[in-house]
Amino acid sequence: MRRDLPLGVISANLVHAAGESSPGNLAEGTYAVVLQVPGEPELLALAERLERAGLRPVRVVESDPPYAGQLMALGVPPARKEILRRHLSSLPLLR
Repeated sequence: MRRDLPLGVISANLVHAAGESSPGNLAEGTYAVVLQVPGEPELLALAERLERAGLRPVRVVESDPPYAGQLMALGVPPARKEILRRHLSSLPLLR
């Protein structure tokens, strides 16, 4: 990954590269965005809200110290924009 880019661009492109290299056969026109929350409690709450809505986020939990056992990120599978916006539109982009 290039280090001469802003953090938000780096993050979005890392996610994009992961999606492009996955065997998951993502549909044409699938977008990757990186949103942020203030901390782990808010990320846990978001995960629970998404699960209740049936969106099934993938929880990324760190296994190594110093963050071992902590929820670090969520991956949200592709879904219709209107559904995702309902649950994610209040979150700012990572910049």
